[in-house]
Amino acid sequence: MYQTINTTLENDTLFIYINRPDKMNALNQQVMAELALAIDEVYKDREIKSAVITGTGEKAFVAGADISEFLRLSPQQGIELANKGHMIFKRIEDCPKPIIAAVNGFALGGGCELAMACHFRIAATNAKFGQPEVNLGIIPGYGGTQRLTALIGKGKAMELMMTADMINAQDALSWGLVNHVVAPEELLTKTKEILAKIHAKAPLAIARVIKCANGALDKDIDGFELEINEFGACFATKDMQEGASAFIQKRPAVFIGE
Repeated sequence: MYQTINTTLENDTLFIYINRPDKMNALNQQVMAELALAIDEVYKDREIKSAVITGTGEKAFVAGADISEFLRLSPQQGIELANKGHMIFKRIEDCPKPIIAAVNGFALGGGCELAMACHFRIAATNAKFGQPEVNLGIIPGYGGTQRLTALIGKGKAMELMMTADMINAQDALSWGLVNHVVAPEELLTKTKEILAKIHAKAPLAIARVIKCANGALDKDIDGFELEINEFGACFATKDMQEGASAFIQKRPAVFIGE
């Protein structure tokens, strides 16, 4: 079905591998189109409870965009390219099911932007992060200026984007860009451990956590009002009744996503 990505379903998690190892998994228009299809699958398939995005090979998560495509773009085509990227990455960010980035090497430019669009990030010790677009005379175009600033703060984000410097996994951890750093061979194991915990929780509540946390960063939304309304909506679900009953009865809850 796909030529530039691979997907496998394991224990209700769809693993999405960016699969251009000879190009350091660089994003081109075909990768983006196929990634969009895979994300649609996550939205639509009830068997899928979560997704993991990672790269094929040991060197790169995604080491940027395919620069050869840039040389022939007009300003209007540049806008159109950025719009497509924003739409796909916003679909990832807004997905009601958890999507985790397992960063297994270089996450630069569009790769860093892809990782930041995920709900959170787990990095291998060899991971490197950066937004080096100014080296090419451009700026991040898939949401990087906004998400990096939100995640690590304005000062650090501006320095990274203006110097084009890379940071290692430990710096990314201390700056709040990633949640965990593990040995490369433990990357997917750690990711699966965290997802196993999430899968045991109420799916509709997880979806509302994602919605409200995203709302905290949306200037057009009153995040507190959103939280109040989503909290109230939980009381219409069977899962709330199950969770409260299980707590009172001192037994594990069995959630059905209704």
